[in-house]
Amino acid sequence: MKIAIPARFASSRFPGKPLALIIGKPMIEHVWRRAVVAADSPADVVVATDDQRIADVVAGFGGNAVITRADHENGSERLAELADLMGLNDDEIVVNVQGDEPLIDPALIRLVGKALAGHPSAGISTAADQITDAQALSDPGIVKVVTDKGGFAHYFSRATIPHNREGGLDLEAYPYARHIGIYAYRAATLRLLATCAPAPTEQVEKLEQLRALWHGIKIYVAEYDGPPSIGVDVPGDIALVEAILSENAQ
Repeated sequence: MKIAIPARFASSRFPGKPLALIIGKPMIEHVWRRAVVAADSPADVVVATDDQRIADVVAGFGGNAVITRADHENGSERLAELADLMGLNDDEIVVNVQGDEPLIDPALIRLVGKALAGHPSAGISTAADQITDAQALSDPGIVKVVTDKGGFAHYFSRATIPHNREGGLDLEAYPYARHIGIYAYRAATLRLLATCAPAPTEQVEKLEQLRALWHGIKIYVAEYDGPPSIGVDVPGDIALVEAILSENAQ
């Protein structure tokens, strides 16, 4: 299993985000160190970046970085290039860990990797946990997922799914699931997705994973019951992450 961490310097909301300092260390280092805990070897963790400044920082703390093109439209395209640059076999599993998740649980990384390895018919695996707050169901920023009895995804949506035709929401009667945005891919799936046209559902919902479902690629959804991860979207999120890290260190 390989763990890939895409890290772009350009960001409209937070330029240079991977290099932002969190308790004295760049954010990309925090993510890398958590990925290393999940990996069999530090050599299995690779930062995929389009910026030499990020690559230099990664090399400085002992990590491995690969320079990829700057014109990719999404993360899976970048990982497809990475798979080719690394010469990965089609069956190799690549876990995609976002470069702005400095609090990611290493157990979650291992979970999705093992889930894909254990389900040969799937091209992708991801994770979900149970929604316990009714307000979250109507929040379009929280993606919901519905699976079949085998744990494979039926659909992902920003809307409340499934819809209760009789009205009302009963979180105890039906276990609504929140999608957690981490993926494991087979290298062959990454190469296939790079050739697939965008799906109509993907364009409407703005959810990249719907492209895979549209083109018939099965996605296995592993159940996760660990601590939630807090991503860094804007500079103001840094203080929250630092507070959590400081509290956990006590």
